Amino acid sequence: MPGGGAGGEGKLGPGPWRLGGVVAQAAINAAKPSAAANFSFETLGAPANGDDDCRSAMSNPSDQPGRDRIGARPPSPPLEAGLYVVATPIGNLGDITLRALDILGGASRVYVEDTRVARKLLDAYGLRPRLGSYHEHNGEAARREILAALEAGESVALISDAGTPLVSDPGFKLVRATAEAGFKVFPIPGASALLAALVASGLPTDRFMFVGFLPPKANARREALSELSAIAATLVFYEAGPRLAESLADMAAAFGARPSAVARELTKMFEETRRDTLDRLAAHYGQHGAPKGEIVVVVGPPFAPPEASDASLDAYLVDALMRLSVKEAAQAAAAELRVSRSRAYSRALILKGGL
Repeated sequence: MPGGGAGGEGKLGPGPWRLGGVVAQAAINAAKPSAAANFSFETLGAPANGDDDCRSAMSNPSDQPGRDRIGARPPSPPLEAGLYVVATPIGNLGDITLRALDILGGASRVYVEDTRVARKLLDAYGLRPRLGSYHEHNGEAARREILAALEAGESVALISDAGTPLVSDPGFKLVRATAEAGFKVFPIPGASALLAALVASGLPTDRFMFVGFLPPKANARREALSELSAIAATLVFYEAGPRLAESLADMAAAFGARPSAVARELTKMFEETRRDTLDRLAAHYGQHGAPKGEIVVVVGPPFAPPEASDASLDAYLVDALMRLSVKEAAQAAAAELRVSRSRAYSRALILKGGL
C-alpha cells in the first residue's frame, strides 16, 4: 500500500495509539505479556479449530463477517492516469497483493476477461469498480475504448481470469497500443501459475522458456516439440487434462526421459505436483485418466552430451589441419565437438608436429 514501505517500522499512526505521559506508560505496562504467555487460539479467545477458520478466510475472504473479514478495506487513494496490468490469484483469494487491491479499488475502470469470474474476487474484498470486458473476441473495439479513457486522463486496470495478464492471453496488444500512444503502463506483479510450478518442480530455474499451450492436433504438436528439443533450458507448458497423457507421450518421444513435473490446481485445495521422467509421467496419466483442474508441465533441460573421445577429436583435427591453421582448427573442433578450446588446441599442436 502507498506509504507502507521501507522506513515505516516502529512508527505509530494517529488515533488511540497516541497517548501522553502517565496514561501512555500505564497503557504500555498493561499491554506487556507475562514471561509465560501462551498465544494459542484458545487463550486468545478463538475456538480450537481456529487454524481451519484462517484457511477458510484465505480461500474465501467473503465468508468472514463484519469488519474483521479480509475484504474490509479503507478507500483506495486516487491513481495516476495510465494502464495498470494487475496480477490476481490463480486459486487462493488470499494471494492478492495489497497494492493490487488499492489499484482495483482506485482505478477509474477495470477491464476483465469474464465479469462473472472477476466479481468473485471483487466481491470478496468489497470492491465495486466500473467494469468493462477485454478478451480476444472484442479486443479491437475495447482497445479503442481504453485508449479514449486514457486520453481523458483516467486510470485503467486490466486483469485476467487468474494470474498475471498477458501470459497466454491477448493483453500484449493493449499494452503495445498504450505504449505507442504515449501513455504509461504500470505492471502490478503477483501470482503466476508458470512461476509457481517452476519453483515447485525442483528443476533448474537459472534458464527457462515459457511455451504456453501446444497445438491440439498431434502432428502440429510433435513438430513443435521437435523444434524445442535442442533448447538448453527448462521448458514450461500449459496443458488441458484430456490432452495431458498424449502430450506427455509426445514430449517423451521428442525429448527422451528427461526429469519433469506435472503441477495442477496450484494454491487450491487439491494442489498436486508429481515429479518423474516424462515417459513415466505419460504412463501414469495414461493409466489413471485425465486429471481435473489447471495444469502446468515443467520439463528439465537436455542432458549434457558426452565429451568427445581422443580418437574422434584427433580424426577431426587431422582433417581440419589440412585446410586451417592450428588456432582455427582448434576453434572449429571446440565448437563442433563441444570440447574445451585448450584441449583442442593442445591436441592440434601435437598433431601438427607429426604432419
